[in-house]
Amino acid sequence: MVPVARRLLSLTARTVRSGLFFLVWVALVATPDSAQAQAGKPEGLYYKSWAVVFGIEDYLVAPKVPGAASDAKAMADLLRTLGFEEVIELYDKKVTFKQFNYILNDVLPRKLGRADRLVLYFAGHAGQTTDVSGAPLGYLVPWDAQVGSVAKSVTLDQLKEFSRRVMAKHILLILDTPVTGWDVTAPQQLSLEGRMAPEQDTEKRAVQVLTAAKNGEEVVRSDSIGLFMQVLKEGLSGRADRNKNGWLMATELAAYVQEQVETRSKGSQHPQYARLDGDGDTILIEGRKVDFTVGAGPQTEEERTAAAKAHYEEAFNLLQARKNPEEALARLDKAISLAPSFGDAYVLKSYMQLEVLPNVDEALKTANLAVAHAPANPDSHYTLGLIQEKKGQYQEAERAYLKALEVNPDYADVLLSLGTLYEDHLKQDEKAADAYRRYNELGGTDRRASRFLEGHPQPPGSQ
Repeated sequence: MVPVARRLLSLTARTVRSGLFFLVWVALVATPDSAQAQAGKPEGLYYKSWAVVFGIEDYLVAPKVPGAASDAKAMADLLRTLGFEEVIELYDKKVTFKQFNYILNDVLPRKLGRADRLVLYFAGHAGQTTDVSGAPLGYLVPWDAQVGSVAKSVTLDQLKEFSRRVMAKHILLILDTPVTGWDVTAPQQLSLEGRMAPEQDTEKRAVQVLTAAKNGEEVVRSDSIGLFMQVLKEGLSGRADRNKNGWLMATELAAYVQEQVETRSKGSQHPQYARLDGDGDTILIEGRKVDFTVGAGPQTEEERTAAAKAHYEEAFNLLQARKNPEEALARLDKAISLAPSFGDAYVLKSYMQLEVLPNVDEALKTANLAVAHAPANPDSHYTLGLIQEKKGQYQEAERAYLKALEVNPDYADVLLSLGTLYEDHLKQDEKAADAYRRYNELGGTDRRASRFLEGHPQPPGSQ
């Protein structure tokens, strides 16, 4: 076993004992990372969240669509509560064929950036025609178009082409209308790599579409709210978060909507979902990074162990980078919840509770668990000793240091700590001299040991 905590402890052992490590930590965290700033990476998942909401109830020539405008307004309000800063709303006669295309071909391509997300919602009439190869092709009907004519309509191929021209990372099309027929680019399978790192996984491109029903089906509407919209509101309130990890993805929302609408309509309305391009997933509600998973999360013991190790390594990386100690601690808690016997996670957690996010009483509890689950890791005993010494439990600290040296007799930092314990608290100069001497023999350079030995020379003839 390679005790990762020891690598961290050995780098900071002297500053740990002097209490300077935490000050160094704060100073480093407070210093902006200029390289990251130059890279233009957003602080959160997205730079900006955009939404365009079209609601057409009173058509110029086509039949009325009762409730379409009120459903669209409800969606606009809901998206604002989800953190969408820019919400463009167009209703009835403002949704002309010309204006629709102006939004798609001019406004959005100019405004959306690479780290943005977009939700486009449409409520109104739709239809279906065929493309040049005879395949079904759905289309949306603007205010000044007729249902049976595709000439002044917006086809799903045009929406697909639009999604390729804008720079947004994630695009979700929510079409509150019965429509199918689109060209789907086969997505790649999500890899296991980066599953526990949302900042990596969420960089993947995604263009997704969710419709209210199949072409030709009757959409259940009312003057208050349509069935599709009602279920959308429920899902976006958090009910669609099936794995209960705090993250709501477009795929989760789609699964919830399909199930609920089909059930409540008694099988008369079948929402359709597809990933049109990319292999990512639009994030609608962001949870804690530590809780991010794809799908249901690890199921088997092997998967849980692998996930626990990934959380542990991420926690260690955060500590090395002097970033977000709270997240590092949360990741260690997650690792322990996935693998309760993961001893090294207890070791690193006890160290954090001692020096990074100080809570000495909790640190002692965690350190005892570290010793129980990782007895072969010298850092479990060493950290326990540091905590006991801080609590004034000097005899217990001595036993813990000696146990660490049983596991690794050449652990120089433990010898230094043992020497200072004998010198400062137990007042056993002979034992202090022996510990310091062994420390120096291992190449220790702390001047305290040398100064003590200068005043306590080894008796002549002793080995």
